[in-house]
Amino acid sequence: MHGSLSWCTLVFRAALNEFLAFDKSNGCIDYPLKRRASIKDIIESLGPPHTEVARIQNEREEVDFSYRPCPGEVLWIEPHVPPVDPLQGSRLSPEPLDSLRFVVDVNVGKTAMLLRCLGFDTAYHWTWRDREIVDLAQAEGRIVLSKDIGLLKRKNVHFGRFVRAATPEAQLREVLSFYGLGPPFALLSRCLRCNVLLNRVDKQDIVHRLEPKTKKYFHSFSMCPECRRIYWAGSHQTAILKRLEASGIFSDFQAADRQSNN
Repeated sequence: MHGSLSWCTLVFRAALNEFLAFDKSNGCIDYPLKRRASIKDIIESLGPPHTEVARIQNEREEVDFSYRPCPGEVLWIEPHVPPVDPLQGSRLSPEPLDSLRFVVDVNVGKTAMLLRCLGFDTAYHWTWRDREIVDLAQAEGRIVLSKDIGLLKRKNVHFGRFVRAATPEAQLREVLSFYGLGPPFALLSRCLRCNVLLNRVDKQDIVHRLEPKTKKYFHSFSMCPECRRIYWAGSHQTAILKRLEASGIFSDFQAADRQSNN
């Protein structure tokens, strides 16, 4: 038996249990207070990244990540419950984001294109290291999407999501559901390569760059101001829309609409 004055008890709720480094009944862990560590450091030493934690509560009040547990006390660690709104402040995130923007690491890189297809500002490059992702997230107020728990534990990552799903389509559905994002989407409004918003362009200004069939059958065009890539409603765009349709995101929202109307 251990003395109650040298330990605190942490109770991890629901989804946070999947991150625990060792199995404990009901997510309840007696933690030895051998050093003066913050609750954030303690939580992350046990597995969960701080980005997955929505609320920390002791017997008296809600506390923030800097709180140092007292011997004998119990703290309840709560996960986020969708839909999560990073534009609203909380005790653990007192400085909310001013807009919803993402940065994606290589582990879920293919999902970046799908998010861009829907019009979401999603920064990604396969060469970026963790430090570059963290710096970008901090400088531009972006949400980090990753399967790398170590990346999400970095202190300068303030908003992030550990992506559970395996395929890009399922990951897209997961992100949309978690952040409560739905139609109308700004479909195909961004460059899939550069992530910047496309500009409408007059056909006559780019006609010299078009293939004969494109010149003949298409009349509405957009262009990326960065890479100068041209977009139009051709077979490539149709394939992208079919892929989004096949992912099930549109049927998800249609089903939700039907349920809300009943």
